[in-house]
Amino acid sequence: MKSNHSGQSTLDQLDPGNSTEMNNSNNTRNNVNDINDINDMNDMNDMNDMNDVNDVNDVKDMDNVNGGERMSCHEGTMNLAQEIVFILVVICAQLFTQAGVGMGLAPTRIVAETFGQQDSPAVQSWYIAAYSLTVGTFILIAGRLGDMFGHKLMFMGGFSWFALWSLLAGISYYTGNGIFFCACRGLQGIGPAFAMPNGLAILGRTYKSGPRKNMAFAIFGACAPGGFVFGSVFASLCAELGTWPWAYYAMCIACCVVVILGYLVIPADSIAEPQHGHPREKFDYLGAFTGVAGLVLFNVAWNQAPLVGWANAQCIVLVILGVTFCIAFVYVERAVDAPLVPVRNFNTNMARVLACVAFGWGTFGIWIYYLWQIMEYLRHNSPLLAAAQFSPAAGMGATAAIVTGYLMSKLHPFRVLAISLLAFLVASIITATAPVNQTFWAQTFVSILVASWGMDMNFPAATLILSETVPRDQQGIAASLVATVVNYSISLSLGVAGTIIDHVSPGLDPHSYLTGVRSALYFCIGLSAMGLLVALYGVLRDDILANYRKHRPDDEKFAAQNAV
Repeated sequence: MKSNHSGQSTLDQLDPGNSTEMNNSNNTRNNVNDINDINDMNDMNDMNDMNDVNDVNDVKDMDNVNGGERMSCHEGTMNLAQEIVFILVVICAQLFTQAGVGMGLAPTRIVAETFGQQDSPAVQSWYIAAYSLTVGTFILIAGRLGDMFGHKLMFMGGFSWFALWSLLAGISYYTGNGIFFCACRGLQGIGPAFAMPNGLAILGRTYKSGPRKNMAFAIFGACAPGGFVFGSVFASLCAELGTWPWAYYAMCIACCVVVILGYLVIPADSIAEPQHGHPREKFDYLGAFTGVAGLVLFNVAWNQAPLVGWANAQCIVLVILGVTFCIAFVYVERAVDAPLVPVRNFNTNMARVLACVAFGWGTFGIWIYYLWQIMEYLRHNSPLLAAAQFSPAAGMGATAAIVTGYLMSKLHPFRVLAISLLAFLVASIITATAPVNQTFWAQTFVSILVASWGMDMNFPAATLILSETVPRDQQGIAASLVATVVNYSISLSLGVAGTIIDHVSPGLDPHSYLTGVRSALYFCIGLSAMGLLVALYGVLRDDILANYRKHRPDDEKFAAQNAV
């Protein structure tokens, strides 16, 4: 540095003009450099601004990509604690729905004594059938209303209705009128009919495809056995240690708590407002009327037949009217622009899925009702002891849910459906062949454990398949279809089984009643076997298609026509 300054001074002394020129040149060069530095700084700032924008976009993209990992709410992303509370509130829809079945089944004979109906098994089956009938029927319209007006609103409204009619069902104890109690049970079922599909739709729109969504649906399905056990145990405690209406009063209080929590933790719905000049999408009132009327009339005919007999004209008329309304419903859904059920979009794969659900849960309805009758009527167990014997289903259901969530990310859902129907089949065979005087730990205990796998694998697998086949704004329709088939098949199968018993062995003595129960369970075996065949056909078909696509990857038209 010293030599440079010395050299520069020598030049200045020898040629002052040259020195001035050089200074001017240096100053000009420095100014240019300064301008370039400023431009470089501006460019850097622009790049930083662009990076900031890109970083924001990247965050948004990550939120979109990880939609199955985190959820959007009013304030942003839910933390783990908020997500847990959210899940617990939503799964109450499934938990309370099945608890309603358990609280109607466990103290059946004690409730029947209250109304003087202890010698009429056909009337007692209405305690469950009426509830399952309305759950399965009104789900048909509940999902569509949720898509239109918000799933959160329908979820909270369903639990509010559930609370009201649970209260009135308990009050029916003081009327001494069994018909009023059955009516309350039927109207009570409308509440979970709205809560359950909209709860599923909330999960469907909250999570994107991925392992987390699979696990959320699996947990929702896992609540089925746990909810049934909880409802049956609590109702048995109330019936044996107090009075059975308190089970319904407690249900009323619990539903009110869920409404409050749901308002606080469930994210608000983003309902698209109609554009200018385009009216809001209309509700299919004609389809709702024909569909609900057809399902109710057809089901009532089958459940009323064991009471009055098929020779009675009212059963024949109800069946004819029910079938007529169902046919009209299909025509209406094909004609309207906004159908309750997108019949025009149905394919054979969806039909197979719903058939597997119907066969599986029809099996479950017969199996659980008549196994309970064996425990209480033939083995003389108290309702509380019978409920305690069913309690392993809750723990096994939780295990099955975890395994199912894992399997659905590894196996095609049709394989999971096939495993579930195999479980239903095995449970039915074990129960149908179990001696009355055999210890609980031999066959009955095993059948309860096996059936838990059927419940917790069938429901989430079917729901996942349909959830992936409909648009995001129609998640309520997908949830409604599965839940409708689940609950309606339970109610209808009980009516068919009652008719079989009425024709095979209608007597009430232990030997005759056991013969009738076994005949119903044999029908149960047939249902599950048919469902297993349908599921295996679906598995075989998917394997053939996968092999075909492997060898002809360019045949997009073929793949699109046969996609799930």
